[in-house]
Amino acid sequence: MTLTCPSCGNDRNFLVKTLQVHVVGVAGGRVEVTEESRPAVLEVLCDECESALNFEEFEDTLRREVLLTVGAR
Repeated sequence: MTLTCPSCGNDRNFLVKTLQVHVVGVAGGRVEVTEESRPAVLEVLCDECESALNFEEFEDTLRREVLLTVGAR
């Protein structure tokens, strides 16, 4: 599994932006999480030059590894 930024050649650090939704309920003056989704990957950026990488084009093994690492779907 390799991942390399096509713009600068970085192959070490990448930013993975995720989104997670929480449903909260308020009862008796307390706020509690009643439901939460697993994070979804929104964007992958090179940590060096901030170029966007197309997550859908990652090889399947690498894409699954990223999803497992960040706890996403």
